Amino acid sequence: MSEYSRIEWTESTWNPVTGCKKISPACENCYAEAFANRFRGVKGHPYEQGFRVKIWPKRLELPFGWKEPRKIFVNSMSDLYLEEVHDDYIKKIFDTMTSANWHVYQILTKRAKRMADWCLFKYGEYSNENRLLPNHIWMGVSVETEKYKCRIDYLKKVPAKIRFISFEPLLGQIDLDEELLKGIDWVIVGGESGPKARRMRKEWVDNIFETCKKAGVLFFFKQWGTYNVKGEKVGKARSGRSYNGRLWNEMPISTNRIKRPPS
Repeated sequence: MSEYSRIEWTESTWNPVTGCKKISPACENCYAEAFANRFRGVKGHPYEQGFRVKIWPKRLELPFGWKEPRKIFVNSMSDLYLEEVHDDYIKKIFDTMTSANWHVYQILTKRAKRMADWCLFKYGEYSNENRLLPNHIWMGVSVETEKYKCRIDYLKKVPAKIRFISFEPLLGQIDLDEELLKGIDWVIVGGESGPKARRMRKEWVDNIFETCKKAGVLFFFKQWGTYNVKGEKVGKARSGRSYNGRLWNEMPISTNRIKRPPS
């Protein structure tokens, strides 16, 4: 958890849950697991338990203490829709987000079905013209290969003002079309980093980029990762963030952001 984050598409992270379980190939080289396990057994450290799932009720109030509006990545070190996270605790997290509404909250999950089921139970059915989640709560799914494209269909059932997809780490060609991206507002693409990273190929990115442009979906290119565009293993810093000769930092405009009410 950090008051300020180095993740390019957010500003801060908030982890009322930590720890996770592997669910698909993108989890193989999980950065969060590697980080947490560095501190396993360190008495008194927040990751003394390593990457075992842990609930942190005392952290529910944290966003109220951040006075200036910011984008907050919720559960960067976990997944909000883990089976171990009870529905009533998810509701408490949403209660905080609803009340501390001067921030924008970005929720990203691989457990797309539970997300859709929970949101529809909590907020009910909707039409595309009448999305019911508070506008400052953005909902997203991770998709790494063609096999997990079904997560997009679940995302499109979620009654959120902003829906987004993170194709990171992108591990293969994904067959997208404008119809599949209908109802999606924002796409993030990135390659894998770290010593065991798998290479992301430019043609995979090209397909996503071109479909986004046709569908009018905002495009954010996060990184090439350990391998550069030529397939050379040069490291994340050297491979950079440039795609087709420029940086792509498109993202939704947070028109709802307000100043924090006086305390």
